[in-house]
Amino acid sequence: MKVLLVGGAGREHAIALSLTRSVHQPRLYCLSEMINPGIKKLVDSSGGEYFRGDINDPEYVVNVADKIGVDFVFVGPEEPNFHGVPDRLEEKGIPCIGANRAVSELEMSKASMRDLQWKYKIPGRLWYKKFRTYEEAIPYIEEYADSIALKPARQAGGKGVKVIEDFQVYLQEDKRRVKREHAESIVKEYMKGYEDTEYRLLIEERVWGPEYTLHCFTDGKSVLPMPVVQDNKHAFDGDLGMETGGMGSVSCGMNLRYGIDDERSIITEEEYKRSVDIVRMMIEAIQRETNKKYHGVVAGQMMLTSVWGPTVIEMYSRLGDPEAGNVLTMLKTDLVEICEAIIGERLNTIKAEFDDRAVVIKAVCPEGYPNRRELAKGHPVRINIDSGTGSILWASAELTDGKILTGGSRIVECVGTGSSIPEASLVAERLCRGFSLEDGWKVFHRSDIGSEKFMERRIALANMAREIYQYRERKGLLGKRMMWIPGKGLIEVG
Repeated sequence: MKVLLVGGAGREHAIALSLTRSVHQPRLYCLSEMINPGIKKLVDSSGGEYFRGDINDPEYVVNVADKIGVDFVFVGPEEPNFHGVPDRLEEKGIPCIGANRAVSELEMSKASMRDLQWKYKIPGRLWYKKFRTYEEAIPYIEEYADSIALKPARQAGGKGVKVIEDFQVYLQEDKRRVKREHAESIVKEYMKGYEDTEYRLLIEERVWGPEYTLHCFTDGKSVLPMPVVQDNKHAFDGDLGMETGGMGSVSCGMNLRYGIDDERSIITEEEYKRSVDIVRMMIEAIQRETNKKYHGVVAGQMMLTSVWGPTVIEMYSRLGDPEAGNVLTMLKTDLVEICEAIIGERLNTIKAEFDDRAVVIKAVCPEGYPNRRELAKGHPVRINIDSGTGSILWASAELTDGKILTGGSRIVECVGTGSSIPEASLVAERLCRGFSLEDGWKVFHRSDIGSEKFMERRIALANMAREIYQYRERKGLLGKRMMWIPGKGLIEVG
């Protein structure tokens, strides 16, 4: 069996590890823009070949897959989906695990995702307004009375989202200025180069609560849910600093328990089931709108809010990164067999099993990430780790002339496992300390991810949001709220 993996970051290293653990012992091939050292080792040991090229060029990907004579292609990142790579592969009769261009609209256009949610009255929907230009948004930025989230209307690599709280009356003018400046930067900077969506800027109501990601495999008919993972995007300990693509993630069991033998959890079993229902409804809605089947991975990037309980913040048309390392470390079922079931649209015959152990991932990053990536690029990596504890996923790292150089983003994702999340966090922490850069350029990581204090804060936040949304539900007010809308005044939404 021959499998072509498209993409070369930490997520794809996790996919490669899972594919090569299969009893079918596939010959692994990879196509990416940089030579990932971890994937390269797996490709070589399986007898495959590594190709370097443009993963967003459908014709190039098809030519590589055709040359190899692959049994199927697994697309890792989102951009190949947006550029129609899965569509072109399937037109050529090459099976693909990857969302086609039409259904990947769920992720690519945050505006379209919200449109769909409201059209089909899917639970967990937020008030929003979409804009083609910065100028169109100014009245809402100036007049909207509540706290807001400002977002690029397109998926932009996880960048550009900013939540602005507007509680302090004496700071309202300063807050308006920050809103205006960030909205303008979204249109002019974060959306620069993206011309494939009509809308440029999204304003959403601000909600609070613990975030979590629910991934599912789907063949367009059935949905196979995976364990919930909690990703942490702020650069520094204590959820401080700029937002990144993800500094680390935690998981344990299906619903984010504190530990195998500790029933405290961030998400309850009932909330997990509701989250699965929401993701399933989103899949059904996009398939109904596009008349296209969804073959691949879909995820709800969610929040447990006081307004709705499980609430959709964004959708993914692929595995998250670094969350892929969590779910695929926990996966006990053969990934090749899951892929074959998706291709054959018989996913309902697969019973996915996952390990109950805790998994904590921490990313080691070069200084300059995420905003000055040109400064974070090209530094030689030094490794001094004990290979007997935990494991690593190479991310933005390139193998060149026997050396590993930084690619400008997260260098490596350190994976710790244990009987509890704090125990797994300590394993990941020891691994993180084994990475440095030979030229003295500094690296950083978040030491707090998965710690006891971290988990206590997340569980306390979840309990607070839960108490409020359950009260609202008992009173028949779930999802209903009064909001001041510019030009309309105070109205009820929900």
